[in-house]
Amino acid sequence: MTDQSEMPSILLIGADLSLLEGLAQSLSAQGHGTRVACSFSDARELASAHRPLIAVIEREMATGSASEVLGLSLAAGGALVLYRSGPVRTLAVPHALQRHVLADLALPLERNRLAALVQHVSDRAAAAGRGRISGENELTS
Repeated sequence: MTDQSEMPSILLIGADLSLLEGLAQSLSAQGHGTRVACSFSDARELASAHRPLIAVIEREMATGSASEVLGLSLAAGGALVLYRSGPVRTLAVPHALQRHVLADLALPLERNRLAALVQHVSDRAAAAGRGRISGENELTS
C-alpha cells in the first residue's frame, strides 16, 4: 500500500459537497490523497498543513476571488484546475488567473479527463524529483 505521505495530494474546493465527495472517492480509489474544502479559508488551512499538488476549484468561486486562488500554496510542480457543474453564468476568468490554470472542466462529465490530468501532473512532478515530500527520489529510497 502506498504511504499517505507519498500520495499526491489533491485539494477540491467548491460549494457542491456531494460532487466533491464523489470526485474525492474516485481519485482516492486511484491512489491519490484528497481533501475537500467549501471555502477559501478552509482551503488555505488545509494547504498550509499539506501543500497540494493540484487544486481543483469551482470556476465561479475562482473568478470572484482570483487573489484567493493565487494565494493558495501548491507543492512544487503543482497546478490549478477550474471546474463548472450544471448551468453556470459565463464569467470571464481574470487574465492573471487564466495564465495559471491548467484546465477548465465540466464536472462530473469530464471526471475521466480530471483523473488523466491528475496522473499527468503527478508523473511530471515525480519525474522532476518533486513527487515525494521527504525530498527522496526513487533511486535513494
